[in-house]
Amino acid sequence: MPMMKLILSLFSFLVVFTVSAQAQLKIKGSDSIPANQDITAVPIINQIEFYNYNFTYKSRLDSLQKIVPLSYNEYVQNFITIYSKRKDMMGKMLGLSNYYFPIFEKALVSNNIPAEIKYLSIIESSLNPHAISRVGATGLWQFMFGTAKAYGLNMDNFVDERKDPIQASYAAAAYFRDAYDELGDWLLAIAAYNCGKGNVTRAIAKAGSRDFWEIRTFLPKETRDYVPAFIAALYVMNYAEKHDIAVQNSSLHQKIDTVHVNHFVALADIAKVLNMEEAILLSLNPSYKKKIVNGTALLPKRIILPAVDQSKYVQLYNVLNNDVEAAQKIILTSTDDARESKKKSPAKIELEMAFHKANMGQQLKIYKAGLAPKTKTTYFTYKVKEGDTLSGIAEKFDGVTVATIKKANGLSKATIQPGMLLKIVSL
Repeated sequence: MPMMKLILSLFSFLVVFTVSAQAQLKIKGSDSIPANQDITAVPIINQIEFYNYNFTYKSRLDSLQKIVPLSYNEYVQNFITIYSKRKDMMGKMLGLSNYYFPIFEKALVSNNIPAEIKYLSIIESSLNPHAISRVGATGLWQFMFGTAKAYGLNMDNFVDERKDPIQASYAAAAYFRDAYDELGDWLLAIAAYNCGKGNVTRAIAKAGSRDFWEIRTFLPKETRDYVPAFIAALYVMNYAEKHDIAVQNSSLHQKIDTVHVNHFVALADIAKVLNMEEAILLSLNPSYKKKIVNGTALLPKRIILPAVDQSKYVQLYNVLNNDVEAAQKIILTSTDDARESKKKSPAKIELEMAFHKANMGQQLKIYKAGLAPKTKTTYFTYKVKEGDTLSGIAEKFDGVTVATIKKANGLSKATIQPGMLLKIVSL
């Protein structure tokens, strides 16, 4: 075929791409979405026609290329069209990113993760720390309960660290480190963040390829759109002006102070001393459920404050160093995974009563519930087979995670070789 006819045929080629996904919640009139609102990974895309290859968009994406491959194709184009039309939403994202992105970048770079992965938070949560999905994924990085625990985040009656921008960002960075070490490709690691490393590994096996665009049809439907949506969000955030999207300033303070406290401190008391609205402190410290910072001598807690005037130091010192009147019992959260609650009802705790006859003066050692001597941890071994991954092995056993396997075997990375013997904690 002559070259001119080939070019014309390429430009006349029509691809109709229909996506059926859950709607991304549109933000109305505030910096964040109300707590407990459902946030889903990708927006709904109506039927969109891809008429030609846009060399301008391709050139712009190439200019943004750093470490993560930024492909341009019909799938990416469809999401660029959607996000570039959501001018109000993306304007808010630009404003919020001035506060959140430096936090994300520090956590990512410290784990040798490409800084551009920060844009996934837009797809995940619309930069809302209180975002909660229908199945319980929570926070800016939308951690499920089990994954959050595996990566060191704490959830109890006072705090949900999935909502802590700093803690959750370091946990997300650690996940990406493991995913990349295991999968060897950043687009695959991003896909794994959405559907799990096991699903990606199975898609690789089915497709016989490690190219995301080739394994895409073997992935869950939302994940197929997740990667192109990420690339599109990155593009629109960087070329907002070209699409008449203006930055909307956020109420989040850019100049902040960080203090650590070893007392139970009410955010309302701090707000009163600093003569500011309590809502400001809540937005900077979204992880504290009861609006109380539960610091102790053993586990001090972080408070983010707007830059404090020196004239307020004495009053602030007094508040930070006196316990507020509140019940201080810490109760760990069991789970909030909606999928788990459907599988089984909450476990009933039964106490076994035993009667003992003792001689007068004889001492008996009685253990309170939960304080009996710890049993010795036991292991069994698993021999790594060809094609095995840590996530795939973890999925074979109840209660086992990549993190527990790595810890039990002293692994710093997720790389394993056939023939290796791994210790698996016996539950």
